Amino acid sequence: MIRLALALFCLCSGALAETTLQFSGAMRWELDAPWFGGWSGIEVRDQGTRMTIVSDRGELVDAVLQRSGGQLTGIGVQSRTGLKNAKGVRLDKRVGDAEGLAIGADGTAYLSFEHRHRIMQVDLSTGRTGGRIDLPFKDTLGDNAGIEALAIGPDGTLFALPEKAPDAGKPFPLYAYQNGGWRIAARIPQRGPFVPVGADLDPSGRLWLLERAATPLGFRSRVRMFVLDPANAREYTLMTSFPARFDNLEGISVWQDAQGQLHVTMISDDNFFRIQRTQIVEFTVAE
Repeated sequence: MIRLALALFCLCSGALAETTLQFSGAMRWELDAPWFGGWSGIEVRDQGTRMTIVSDRGELVDAVLQRSGGQLTGIGVQSRTGLKNAKGVRLDKRVGDAEGLAIGADGTAYLSFEHRHRIMQVDLSTGRTGGRIDLPFKDTLGDNAGIEALAIGPDGTLFALPEKAPDAGKPFPLYAYQNGGWRIAARIPQRGPFVPVGADLDPSGRLWLLERAATPLGFRSRVRMFVLDPANAREYTLMTSFPARFDNLEGISVWQDAQGQLHVTMISDDNFFRIQRTQIVEFTVAE
């Protein structure tokens, strides 16, 4: 694992000629409901026709994605439930501050929480949480800077990245949980003011990382892709937005449509502020 860490640390940022992101569209999503907003985690499923999202106020929503010619045209909420403990009691605001969502190929789902730093399994139909996974590195996390980027690999390995930037420009540790234990799988170079807020793995096992930077002119977003190969680890910057080009994008999902085409969908956290908006942003991956 040391070899992998050094390989990622020494890479220069750059775009891969054979892989680019092509903007597919952005849609503002509005719903007149007190629970609506604050979306931090997203998983797009069923070949782009359905999504599961979670908010930092403990709301879990399943929705249908309506499309025309592949482009998103509407969203229909199918179910909503509040996050609960194993006994079915609703989690309060701080305990229920969910930031990351990862759903495995077998349907097993996990959430990462900040303030009360932990990772939990979640029943997507009831919102009940259990199977707590403790974080041996939780003392290094800030109160409002926990594990925002959570992803799951094809073999069920969980990957977690903290939002808090290491000191002196040091790389972000990419933690991996497998067989009941944590390890550092790689070290993600810290480049500029961006911090991790969302992650996903594609069918090839590549890590897609959504990052955010706050500026006086608005939020900036960046998407980097990492090939987690100990023999040939690589890093590619595929998108960097101008300030205020998008809202506060926090969740990312990489998925394939019925033709096998790869897509990237991101969702913004409006922080329940009127001046912000819930936005769904999509890109098509050209390779």
